[in-house]
Amino acid sequence: MRPLLPRSAAPRRRLRTLAAVAMTSVLLATSACGGDSGGGESADGEVVTLRFNWWGSDTRHKITQQVIDAFQKDNPNIKIKGEFGEWAGYWDKLATTVAANDAPDVIQMDEKYLREYADRGALLDLKKAEGLDTGKFEADTLGAGEFDGGLYGLNAGINAFTIVANPAVFKAAGVPLPDDTTWTWDQYTQIAAQISAKLNGKGWGTAAYGTNDASLNMWARQHGESLFTKDGKLGVTEGGVTEFYQNLLKMQEAKATPSAEFTSQDMSAPLDQSGMATGKLAMSYAWSNQLNALSKASGQQLKLLRLPSVNGKASENGAYYKGSMFWSISARSKHPEEAAKFVSFLANNTAAGNLLLAERGVPPNTEIRAAVASKLQPADAASQTFIQTIAQELGEPSPPPPVGGGQVEKIIQRYTTEVMFGRLKPDQAAKRFIEEINGELK
Repeated sequence: MRPLLPRSAAPRRRLRTLAAVAMTSVLLATSACGGDSGGGESADGEVVTLRFNWWGSDTRHKITQQVIDAFQKDNPNIKIKGEFGEWAGYWDKLATTVAANDAPDVIQMDEKYLREYADRGALLDLKKAEGLDTGKFEADTLGAGEFDGGLYGLNAGINAFTIVANPAVFKAAGVPLPDDTTWTWDQYTQIAAQISAKLNGKGWGTAAYGTNDASLNMWARQHGESLFTKDGKLGVTEGGVTEFYQNLLKMQEAKATPSAEFTSQDMSAPLDQSGMATGKLAMSYAWSNQLNALSKASGQQLKLLRLPSVNGKASENGAYYKGSMFWSISARSKHPEEAAKFVSFLANNTAAGNLLLAERGVPPNTEIRAAVASKLQPADAASQTFIQTIAQELGEPSPPPPVGGGQVEKIIQRYTTEVMFGRLKPDQAAKRFIEEINGELK
């Protein structure tokens, strides 16, 4: 799983301050210099240099550089300067460069911050990007980066929020894998509690939810709400969040989940030390593109399952296709046409697809998806099959977080911990959660 940002308030405030300065600079400095991409215009036969930044693991860095090399071989007049790092420092650095009118031309963007940068004018509307082909994208996958009539992020990989299960732990507990097309939250709790009892202190049936914003959003979608609304407001009610935490306590009391101590440590544990990787959990919550990394870390062939629902109908469990990440172009790029050409290569070129495979999620381009299917590792192939299997059960994509909404994950982790330790009752946590999130939104 991707690294978490620091849990203290200071980095969060610094990020928001830098981002605010950055976007204000974009709006006001219409005649100022943009990011220095270097070189001359490709139309004149001179070399153009584009800066491209992304976050990720060493494996992602190596693969992405191979894609850059392939693009440059086909486009010798366009040079790509890669800038990469880990998630934890990525957003501070991006905000700083945008504030200095020195943003990268092509940006790997996350849904948490897509609207925040777009609303302040820092991202190019890709519908106006000359030469960017989106014809092989399904409507839902393309719509994940679209709002207010513009397309500000091109989906780089399809994701769905899931239950990831370890069949080996089920087998050790003597419990069969469930029918995930019909199970309810009550049945999920019963199965997890049964596994915990059979493991007798050596493991648990499921991780606790509430360790990220996705679990709350999926709960909200199952109950007629959504974490955020299309107009950029908080979409969950105090009553809805209260029920979310009441159900969590119900699972904790049934011993379906680990202790509060274990959960609080597991939230920030490195992947190879997480409860799923160490075989202490039969089930947990994960985005579908994490299956390969989790399987490698655990040494087991893990399996993706649908989320439970209120009424046992898979079509009503809130599932939707989410962009694992997005390709965005700076509104201040001196070379938007060349940037669009590179983004189109990332999204639509078979050579790029054969290198990227499912590293950033299931390819959104349907032709690329079909072309790479036979080359995928078993876990990635299973993820792609799962994504395609649930296609007819999906709802409309959730709206991206508004300005300030990117802080929800750390806030919900804090209140989940308070509830599980018994320091706050569900209604108290819900009230404070709502107040704090509304204070973050602008």
